[in-house]
Amino acid sequence: MTVSAATSLKPSTIRIGKRYRASRVDADYDTIVIGSGIGGLTSAALLAREGQKVLVLEQHYTAGGFTHSYGRNGYEWDVGVHYIGDMGSPHTLGRKLFDTITDGQLKWAPMDDNYDRFYLGDRVVNLRAGKDGFRQSLVDAFPDDAQAIDRYIRLLDKVASGMQWYTLSKLSPKLASPLTRRALRLMLPKCFNQTTHEVLSELTDNTALIGALTGQWGDCGVTPKHSSFLIHALIAKHYIHGGYYPVGGAAEMARTIIPVIQSGGGDVMTYADVTEILVEKGKACGVRLADGHTIHAGRIISNAGVINTFETLLPAEVVRRTGYARQRRHIEPSMSHLGLYIGLNATAAELELPKTNFWIYPDEHHDANVEHFLADPDNAPLPVVYISFPSAKDPDYLNRCPGTATIEVVAPTTWSQFEPWKHATWGKRGDAYDTLKQRLTERVLETVYDKLPQLRGRIDYVETSTPLSTSWFCRYDQGEIYGLEHTPERFDQGWLRPKTEIPGLYLTGQDILTCGVVGAMIGGLVTTLAIRGVKGAGLAKRIFVDRGAAGPDLQLVTETG
Repeated sequence: MTVSAATSLKPSTIRIGKRYRASRVDADYDTIVIGSGIGGLTSAALLAREGQKVLVLEQHYTAGGFTHSYGRNGYEWDVGVHYIGDMGSPHTLGRKLFDTITDGQLKWAPMDDNYDRFYLGDRVVNLRAGKDGFRQSLVDAFPDDAQAIDRYIRLLDKVASGMQWYTLSKLSPKLASPLTRRALRLMLPKCFNQTTHEVLSELTDNTALIGALTGQWGDCGVTPKHSSFLIHALIAKHYIHGGYYPVGGAAEMARTIIPVIQSGGGDVMTYADVTEILVEKGKACGVRLADGHTIHAGRIISNAGVINTFETLLPAEVVRRTGYARQRRHIEPSMSHLGLYIGLNATAAELELPKTNFWIYPDEHHDANVEHFLADPDNAPLPVVYISFPSAKDPDYLNRCPGTATIEVVAPTTWSQFEPWKHATWGKRGDAYDTLKQRLTERVLETVYDKLPQLRGRIDYVETSTPLSTSWFCRYDQGEIYGLEHTPERFDQGWLRPKTEIPGLYLTGQDILTCGVVGAMIGGLVTTLAIRGVKGAGLAKRIFVDRGAAGPDLQLVTETG
């Protein structure tokens, strides 16, 4: 087995997008998008569909943000896409939106019927696809709690119904904000923005059942006592009909979206490091890149995250006038993580790897386990280890990497462990950093071997990413992958919306709505609708009605990926 040292890493073999050169930039873009995550790509593609010439600028060597893939040593991995829900029907909002921005070129493969498996200490709970399958999975595990489970499923539907109003509030005029907030309080169910634990504790006192119902908390990175029930319900409902995987891997997302952007005369450029949003006479009008080159456009969309946008890219005096400092007190970045990228010289079938995600917990007490871990990360049990099998999920994988298989593992960590190296260059952080990575890698691998003993001695290659890797490649300062923490307070912030206080500047992606691929993608749609105003109705009709559905079910705007 090779546990790679950063100094020995070869460049990734997957590069999507056009490499930036100042000489390749035109002078007449309608819109500039900062960042090529799925929210930015969605906004760019939809605006291109509306006749705009859009330039997307990505500081990484490949486009896609957390949906990018990378290849090394004959293997391929996806850094942030592990499974996506609601892709089995062409009539869901998420699927229809993907079909619009990719011109129908992105294809999907279903996972196993048992899409998620929770190990809660010695108890195993398998979630099966379909509303009936989902319910029966839980009833099989907790036969005395059928009534609580039925009430829980009804609550998921209630939150989905309320989410349409929450989403539409992001498009209401700022002057109407006080009225909108009062209306939301009247229309939304009480559970909508309570904590997940508060809501579930009213349904049952069975802590094991609560632990199973919250077994996907890693999909938003916030434990039940701190997460909003809104995000919990959206995730659970999103996957209730099973999980799906993009055929060809996550890189196919950017690969199939970019031609739509180019069809409007625009482009997606990599190695394009935006260092400043230009503001003249109070209006956002362009960007400055690391090479000093400036590009102007009538509109700027930031997909770089709220914190990056206001604390790094905008001039300080402009930010002061927006009241951001006061609003910032109500939002925090989400949890940091480790990622293990494993390569094996055998196929998924030969190794008996499933198309099922494994969620491994010490027991059902998620909040207590995280608290113990944060207090003593070296000795407390890992509060969760998530294992995904991308080569098993992707029917095209063996065409690209014959005779091999890959596994991706995610585990939580603390930023403080890695902060001493925050100013060091990627690949040149020294022996102490590599030793720490090696120790953490071996610790996580032991959890993998415990559930998959057939892999011991079969692993050919392991590469570990830390919060510093996420910070370096995706510009999230503390290595967070879910943007802002998904707490009730975060969802109560009316200012987290596409249109900012600065004329000409819009936000997109996961920070304005919810995390996840489809959540960020719908964030891109909402940003486009905010830009298009009344003309947005025509765009929505073309996406949801003209493509053959009975009409857009706005409650599906709930769904996250």
